[in-house]
Amino acid sequence: MLLNMVSPPTTMPVGHGLPGPIECAERISEASLHNDRGNALFAAGDTAAAVAAFLTAISLHGSDANLWNNLGAACSRRNDTAAAEAAWRRAIACDPQFAPALQNLSALLMADGRTEESSLLSCSAFVLPPLAGKSPQQLAIAYYRLGRIREAADCYRAWLRAEPDNAYARYLLTACTGENVPAKSPAGFIKTLFDGMAEDFDIKLVGKLGYRGPQVIAALLENHLTADGTLDVLDGGCGTGLCAPVLLPYARRLTGIDLSPGMLAKAAQRAGYAKLVEAELGAYLHSRHHDFDLIVMADTLIYFGDMTDVFAGVRRALRPGGLFAFTVETLVEPAYTRIDYQLQPSSRYGHSRRYIASALNNAGFAVQSCDAVATRQEFGQPEAGLVVLARVLSH
Repeated sequence: MLLNMVSPPTTMPVGHGLPGPIECAERISEASLHNDRGNALFAAGDTAAAVAAFLTAISLHGSDANLWNNLGAACSRRNDTAAAEAAWRRAIACDPQFAPALQNLSALLMADGRTEESSLLSCSAFVLPPLAGKSPQQLAIAYYRLGRIREAADCYRAWLRAEPDNAYARYLLTACTGENVPAKSPAGFIKTLFDGMAEDFDIKLVGKLGYRGPQVIAALLENHLTADGTLDVLDGGCGTGLCAPVLLPYARRLTGIDLSPGMLAKAAQRAGYAKLVEAELGAYLHSRHHDFDLIVMADTLIYFGDMTDVFAGVRRALRPGGLFAFTVETLVEPAYTRIDYQLQPSSRYGHSRRYIASALNNAGFAVQSCDAVATRQEFGQPEAGLVVLARVLSH
């Protein structure tokens, strides 16, 4: 998943711009003098006079991104955020690679809740030279956010040159290149990813990515089940236990399973789970036989590509007539080909609706409902998915 990387804003005006090819040296020199005066006034706290000085400089040399950035800084100091935003946008229009304005505008937008554009601007600034000393992983994330997947892959290759045995980096490279894609995400990748996010997982997933998997599952179950507390329920890939409050009204006994000990430690702090199991999901399911009436997997199967084994495991673990509720992310299938599933640069798998229905049928399920839904956002946009309810077929 993408972390928001916002560099600290440039709160002080910066230096002089380079001469524009069509502007005379005298005007540029005069603009530089007014810019210097504006810097001095800004440092002295006279922001009104600083704004006037920067505006005069801009009237003489309006293509200089530095001057517009300085004006934005002075306006921001005066809490005139609209003028600051306009000035920083003009700076970026003059020079799309002017890092101080990119960082300043990113910070302003983040404070205003406009996280999508904010992250785009901060990543644009982050990938600018010099790159020495910057983390290959963070550079890869930034390139991914910018849609520059090949450059993200190059960063993972650089990471692997430094750490040849890093399975986490190798899998992320696979997600970017689409080469040697496994049937599911490796257990080591899952543990590393989620143990690393466990401490502030709920804040990031719900607060920043707009995650609403529990609400989606709640609406699905309300339409098909009575909350009478009589079912043995498995929360598959339970994470920190966000679905526990949704599942408890239906549960006689609620079991949670996850591969990440860090996540399970957080889930243990929630009331409701009778048992928490640290295990690989597929192996655990195949070790159960008619143990559950309801199995729920909210945003768990996005780390599985081929569903054959996991669906068979769910079928084995459910009792006759048992229900299976889950969410997946979806692919838009091109008209010229039929794609079952695909590992995406996000490191999550997307599946076609057709494949999900076929795999469930082959595993011995009847689909009760299959509806389009978005359980999270990706770069501020809803991520297309499905919420599915299937019932074990009677033999």
